[in-house]
Amino acid sequence: MAKRYELPDAAWELIADLVSPEQKMGRPRRDDRLMLNGILWILCSGVMTQ
Repeated sequence: MAKRYELPDAAWELIADLVSPEQKMGRPRRDDRLMLNGILWILCSGVMTQ
């Protein structure tokens, strides 16, 4: 079960190929799902508003 502002497993399966392309070189990527959940948290919670 997804927590608030997190993508459920079914939604992640739909967009995982678009968001997380295979990386061929460079530094290893962080967890793309974790980064996307962080972006959604900022956008949906309004934490950055002044």
